[in-house]
Amino acid sequence: MVTAQKTQTNLQNTPTSVSVLDAQDLQNSKIWYTDNLSAITPNMYAGHSGDYRTVNSIRGVVTTSYDPAVATYIDGVNQFGLDTYIAQLGDLEKVEILRGPQSTLFGRNATGGVINITTTESDNKSGGYIDLSYGNYNAQRYVASIKTAILPNKLLLSASGMFLKQDGFYKNNFTNSSYDDQTTVQGNYHLKYNVNNRLSFGINFKHQQQNNEGAFPLSDDASGAFSQPFVLDQNAITQMRDRTFNASVSAKYYHPQFTLTTQTAYQENYRYYTKPIDGDFSPFDIITVINNYGKSYNKVGAFTQEFRFASPATDSDFSWQIGAYGFLQDDPVKQGTHFGEDARMYGSPMTNFTSINTNLGKSYGLATFAHLTYKMSSKLDVTAGMRYDYEHQKQNVKGEFVPDGGAIMVTRTDTSSVASFNALSPKLALSFKATTKNFLYLSYSRGFRAGGISQLSAEPSEPPLVAYKPEYSNNFELGSKNTFLNKKLRLNLALFYMRLSDVQVPTLILPDAITVTQNTGELNSKGAELELSAVLLKGLRLDYNFGYTSAKYKNLILENQGNNVNYKNNAQIFTPRTTSFLGMQYQFGLSKQYKLLARGEWKSIGKQYFDLKNTISQSSYNILNARLSLKSGQKELALWGSNITNTRYISYAYNFGAAHLGNPKTYGLSLISKF
Repeated sequence: MVTAQKTQTNLQNTPTSVSVLDAQDLQNSKIWYTDNLSAITPNMYAGHSGDYRTVNSIRGVVTTSYDPAVATYIDGVNQFGLDTYIAQLGDLEKVEILRGPQSTLFGRNATGGVINITTTESDNKSGGYIDLSYGNYNAQRYVASIKTAILPNKLLLSASGMFLKQDGFYKNNFTNSSYDDQTTVQGNYHLKYNVNNRLSFGINFKHQQQNNEGAFPLSDDASGAFSQPFVLDQNAITQMRDRTFNASVSAKYYHPQFTLTTQTAYQENYRYYTKPIDGDFSPFDIITVINNYGKSYNKVGAFTQEFRFASPATDSDFSWQIGAYGFLQDDPVKQGTHFGEDARMYGSPMTNFTSINTNLGKSYGLATFAHLTYKMSSKLDVTAGMRYDYEHQKQNVKGEFVPDGGAIMVTRTDTSSVASFNALSPKLALSFKATTKNFLYLSYSRGFRAGGISQLSAEPSEPPLVAYKPEYSNNFELGSKNTFLNKKLRLNLALFYMRLSDVQVPTLILPDAITVTQNTGELNSKGAELELSAVLLKGLRLDYNFGYTSAKYKNLILENQGNNVNYKNNAQIFTPRTTSFLGMQYQFGLSKQYKLLARGEWKSIGKQYFDLKNTISQSSYNILNARLSLKSGQKELALWGSNITNTRYISYAYNFGAAHLGNPKTYGLSLISKF
């Protein structure tokens, strides 16, 4: 059962491409972070530059800006932007990956799809588990979860906590020590109160504190990353402090004629560097970036509210959902770029000064939507949906110049700009149940990414306070879902064609590290997907997923040596041509008390580019993972290894060349005890 349409539906009878991983799948594949989902889902890639804020790509729809192209939902709450979402995964019940535009029901920034994460919630059954893991690089991960009925059938509680610590993969030659040591503390708490059999309330709190002793472990370029893997030489040493808080209150009311669901949520992230961070990735005092200006800045907050009415869960020929959504966002950013004693090496005519850019963003939005399904016959269904979104944004900017030890001088007075946007997101699908085991569908859906206003940077050719329009994706999809051999074999196929208009192209401005966005592209993406799952023998299971994507720009205007050049036919970034995943596991009994499970995984990720000019690339590569576990009742001891062949590959690169390697070989032991 999946919630791809915000109601419970059978996976094989849902007219959209959905991949599902339950709690056991997530444990067996050691999914600890969202980027571990790469290639497990066809045509999905995820990567990060060292801080675990993952850039997700599905079917060639991706962006490196802070407004994602693939929306992430956790327990029904939209993780509003790259700042506020939680990338580490703790106590999980299920992860659904929806491919293709999902804006009709899920709203803004779901042009490529949705990652829908559900954590373990409370119920009347008391229980829990402890998961203790230790691996190389001094990796320690401790997870504890408990759920219980404080008042049976009335007041239900679940709580989980996670502690994660790991020494860095990178070594900094400047200090002769590891660079990116990580420590994360995370908590997740659910409280549910059933007033009666019709009305219930829920409260959820999530928090995460991430400390990174050396954020953004990057090599100057891809060649340096391979010639000296996991080695860098940086003089500016700092610690990143990253605190995220998530809270939501929900209510559900069951009426014989409808179900009413409401959810109110607040997200907040405060992220800063205790000292200036290295901006030139070298041992010289050229450029450092400062963002520690107090809690009035770089503390992003988002408030969201959704109301949804739905038809009751019956076998009626007509089912429906209607709803409304609103949000408020506050995004105060203040960042300084310090030019040090060696700044002339960068071409600066001056040294020992700081350029400060302040960008204060505020926005709000409203949306209404409807989603209807009508059974035209016992075999044929039609689904139609429509969503209207309105957004209003305001941006204030201010520029300052501060010589070391001198007085602040204003270089750009406090000015502002406002902009409003609206978008329609329709959906239409026809589904045909040829038999109880064969399901066909044909669908059209439209997605949109929110527009915005450009920020102030040091680049004079990129003026601030310029509005850019929403980005739209139009997706056509033909799919077939099938089960055979008494449900021992599942085979799902999909063909898609997607056209993106008004593509938002983000440009990272250096040395400010500020992203400026423009509408300057048209993109076509087409491809195919296959998902196969089979029980070959008792205890022997095989999963194979394959994705092919051809995503090319039909129009892409970029600046090159002072001239505008059309990079038509260039490939989309962060989009492997192919993804392939094979997982096999065999579980058998050693005795009445003990069971042994052996699992192997092979991931193949095709060639991809990391810059729009297609000058920085990673050729296709393979990753092998393995797990061997011994089970006895509710206890399990597991030996695991990831990237066991120690494959070297670029997982993330910036358009100016700095590259981050994918994780090296890791291995360890896990002890799991359920109660």
